[in-house]
Amino acid sequence: MEDRFFYDEREETKQIPLKCPFCREENSYPIRWKVRSRKTALPNGANAEDRKRFDKARSYMVRVDDLVACRNLHCRKRFDISGQSVVLI
Repeated sequence: MEDRFFYDEREETKQIPLKCPFCREENSYPIRWKVRSRKTALPNGANAEDRKRFDKARSYMVRVDDLVACRNLHCRKRFDISGQSVVLI
């Protein structure tokens, strides 16, 4: 059984304050995240190995967006938002 059967997926947008590395102006940017929350019960047809993997499964979030465009009218450059891309819930 695949891991995707253990989770419910949805997309969520969060406002995160970031500082542009070019113009040094700080703004709040909408960042998209894919939220994978663990199901409450094991799907039908699971064997003992699937049960062990389901017990270890945890809810988590993965960042979808990698680039953000600066909101400053004079800058407007795109910059990478590297760093933490997976958050355990």
